[in-house]
Amino acid sequence: MSTARLMTGWEALDDGKKAPDLDVRELEKRTRLMRIVTRRIALSERPNREIAQRAGIPPQKLSDLLAGRLEQFTTDELKTLRDTVE
Repeated sequence: MSTARLMTGWEALDDGKKAPDLDVRELEKRTRLMRIVTRRIALSERPNREIAQRAGIPPQKLSDLLAGRLEQFTTDELKTLRDTVE
């Protein structure tokens, strides 16, 4: 007889919560920064290309941020963008 145990659906979901690369606090911080940056960009009179150039990132990456693709940005990059767009 085998000693292998069949996982229930709830146990399988619990294993996903233990992912080492998922830091909820870091994700929340990046999300807050993204909201601040996108709001400032929307209120800014500068073109997006100029904002990207001043922040030292490619314009396409700024477009990705405005489209909600947060995973491509570090906290430091978002802070730089926040300080660039004042």
